Amino acid sequence: MAHLLGGENLTVSFATRTVLDGVTLGLEDGDRIGMVGRNGDGKSTLMRLLALRSTPDSGRVTKRGDVNVGYLDQGDVLDGDLTVGAAIVGDRADHEWAANAKIREVMGGLVGDVDWHANVHALSGGQKRRVALAKLLIEDHDVIMLDEPTNHLDVEGVAWLARHLKTRWRANQGAFLVVTHDRWFLDEVCNYTWEVHDAMVDMFDGGYAAYVLARAERDRMASVVEGKRQQLVKKELAWLRRGAPARTAKPKFRIEAANDLIADVPDPRDSVALSKMATARLGKDVLDLENITLDFLGGESGQKLFDNITLRLAPGERLGLVGVNGAGKSTLLKLLNGEIQPTSGKVKRGKTVVTAVLTQDVKELDDVSDLRVIEVIEREKRSFSVGGKEFTAGQLVEQLGFTKEKQWTPVSDLSGGERRRLQLLRLLVGEPNVLMLDEPTNDLDTDTLAAVEDVLDGWPGTLVVVSHDRYLLERVTDNQMALLGDGKLRGLPGGVDQYLELREAALASGAVGGGSGAPTSASSSSAAAPSGASEAEKREARKDLNRIDRQLGKISQQEDKLHTQMAAKSESGDFDALGELNAKLQELLEEKEGLELEWLEAAEILGE
Repeated sequence: MAHLLGGENLTVSFATRTVLDGVTLGLEDGDRIGMVGRNGDGKSTLMRLLALRSTPDSGRVTKRGDVNVGYLDQGDVLDGDLTVGAAIVGDRADHEWAANAKIREVMGGLVGDVDWHANVHALSGGQKRRVALAKLLIEDHDVIMLDEPTNHLDVEGVAWLARHLKTRWRANQGAFLVVTHDRWFLDEVCNYTWEVHDAMVDMFDGGYAAYVLARAERDRMASVVEGKRQQLVKKELAWLRRGAPARTAKPKFRIEAANDLIADVPDPRDSVALSKMATARLGKDVLDLENITLDFLGGESGQKLFDNITLRLAPGERLGLVGVNGAGKSTLLKLLNGEIQPTSGKVKRGKTVVTAVLTQDVKELDDVSDLRVIEVIEREKRSFSVGGKEFTAGQLVEQLGFTKEKQWTPVSDLSGGERRRLQLLRLLVGEPNVLMLDEPTNDLDTDTLAAVEDVLDGWPGTLVVVSHDRYLLERVTDNQMALLGDGKLRGLPGGVDQYLELREAALASGAVGGGSGAPTSASSSSAAAPSGASEAEKREARKDLNRIDRQLGKISQQEDKLHTQMAAKSESGDFDALGELNAKLQELLEEKEGLELEWLEAAEILGE
């Protein structure tokens, strides 16, 4: 494969902190690279260096002379006074770009529903992001660098971008480098993963899942080495602590060796260890929306955002919401939280319900922007009971990833990811029992996301999540529902894949939505309406269910066998064989997902 560009001994420092230290790496034809790491560890910095948008303190970036690099920044770089058309194609005549099938495909995939003549400054955040992506993707680039391209994109936009990047070049041509917190996207499009941490870059084969597996193995081996070193440290310290008279006579080289061992023990990584908060008691009734109709806010009379929808949240309900932009996902959260009232219908709220909402734009921190991190938490409480132990506010904040130095940082100086983390922490220490999260993954790195998911896994309250991150939705919610833009709320027994299928069918038929008009309960969203199937169809469906059950049983046995083999190969250090077994496991899981979808379809025919 031909070399495209690379960096040699790249070093970058900010004040007293070194972000990159002597990093050497490169991109070659066929590379599809995802970059992960904690917020502030240098992912965007490294991308800007490789895109020649900034210069390192030392080292150099080189690229082949004819290589064309396209770069998408995190921020809004479009001229707000331009129209959408001018922002994307410039002053090119319509016939010049419309004759190009590739450009038409990009336009249809990203900006087909955006007003071509609207000014950019009048667009929503998601529309601006799609316009910026379209502007980049219609050009012929050898290398594309995307910094958080999935921010503000809905589920459909993320799926379209993944398909485009997978088919943009032949397998051994072109390259892209992407920074994103969307782990489904990383798994879908990447064949390599770069982890940026502690001023260096570790490289792994495969997407996010393969990276997690490899990192776990790396950490396991490191823990073995660390365990041996700790034992040696203990022995040396025990030797040094023997009686004072003997210590003065100990050989100097032994004392120096022990001090070297102690100094070599690394500081723990700044991991985010989110802990489960005490949750207020929930009664039998939580939140119910009954026959809710809501007119478009500020719209003409008769225009309905919601049309006679019903939603019932049970204690411990875990609901994920997906939908097209503008379909009312955030508005539905406001209805549940009592911030707005419906045009008609009833909102019932349990007597013991305590809600908390994580909004998209971190407005909850505006009133404390002049305070320091520790002061924000101390305002809520000075001591907390977590896992049966008492913590001071300082101890809790440190456990949640804010070092002692960071605790005294003004909120206004925090990065986007740090503000998001503080926002969530502030909500949790208020001890809500109904938690609503509106696009919670924005600005969070993958390690923080894993920690957030860990606390949500064990959180006993009712949870409602609005997100385009299908990895998060499938991880922390039990039921998914969709707002398809037609004023209806529809259950998704087939999950996000079913939503995408519904949207494709609706677009193909020219319909806006395609949702069912029947009231839907979150706790019974997998129940389908009577299908009216014939007896012959039902008999065939029963046969299919029996066949699929047998196949799923066999696959379960094969899964167990593969896991056993992988554990053995991991112990022996045979990573090549481990990779092959992992590939077989992924194929098996894909087959399993297909069978489960068939099972759901057959069950729907029978009305089960």
